[in-house]
Amino acid sequence: MEMGQRSTICEYFILMGAPSSVRVKTIADHIEDTMEKEEGLRVRHKEGYRDAQWILMDYGDVVVHVFYNDVRRYYDIENLWGDAPKKKYLNNAG
Repeated sequence: MEMGQRSTICEYFILMGAPSSVRVKTIADHIEDTMEKEEGLRVRHKEGYRDAQWILMDYGDVVVHVFYNDVRRYYDIENLWGDAPKKKYLNNAG
């Protein structure tokens, strides 16, 4: 979601969901490892890792939200920021 015109927090929100807390942690770990190794960027702040229901990862201009699917539906951030331009990327891995 492009947030630059709607929020002073960041330029982009990236939102994704997973069907289990194990997968939520795995996705967050992969993002953190890839950003550090391939882009040289370290996460500034990370919340929610222990419970793995909603992990927030702050990279400055980009904030990543990795949700357990039920929690993502409950908070419905996409509709909360309904006027923000969005791009969808689908994982076809199942």
